[in-house]
Amino acid sequence: MRSVRPLVLVAVLTALVTLFVRERVFRAPLKEEAVVTEFFKLYHGRAIHRTTFWAGVPIQQTPTDMWMIQQIVTETKPDFLIETGTLKGGSALYYASILQGLDLPAKVITVDIADQLDRARDIPAFRSRVIPIIGDSVAPDTIRKIEDLVQGRPALALLDSYHRKDHVLRELRLYARFVPVGSYMVVFDTDLNGHPVSSDYGPGPMEAVEEFLATDDRFVADASRERFLLTMCPNGYLKRVK
Repeated sequence: MRSVRPLVLVAVLTALVTLFVRERVFRAPLKEEAVVTEFFKLYHGRAIHRTTFWAGVPIQQTPTDMWMIQQIVTETKPDFLIETGTLKGGSALYYASILQGLDLPAKVITVDIADQLDRARDIPAFRSRVIPIIGDSVAPDTIRKIEDLVQGRPALALLDSYHRKDHVLRELRLYARFVPVGSYMVVFDTDLNGHPVSSDYGPGPMEAVEEFLATDDRFVADASRERFLLTMCPNGYLKRVK
């Protein structure tokens, strides 16, 4: 009996050492998707998007999404960028700066229920390129104003206002009319409701996108626009294909 106990002890110790080595030394690295998710959670958790500025004006977007919008604008050369959710005007100013830098004649139409544009209006690019509309983004009067401005010319739609599912879904169905084949509707904050942040948010932009794509085959989610990995628009770059 005495001779068995050391063997049992050795076996237990060997098992513990093996487990330790597997877990601590040879642990498999996180898969790429998991790394991206964890980084985004860190980025969002530190609220970096709330302390980001363009020319001194708050802009609650990731630099990578803004870079991608610049690429889309350069490729598609729309006559209008239609933004819902102006806030302080930082993103509208950014879009105006891109258009000015590219020497494109396009304008930015930006919609919000409140006017908070004092700082943005101080900047010449905003005054010359941006057309603010104060109103609900899904109100008939707002849509009529946009239609009067656009007059059937090609546009890029950037949806970033109220983030509840029903509202975003209404925006998608209303603003699709402004987007020609080859252009995009970009839906921001599809990361909410556990995709991968704010798991208790409730149905939001991601759920709106899923329902919209299931009922409108003119658009598809273009994952290639997420190539910079850090994005607040997962599954939200919607390209019109027909």
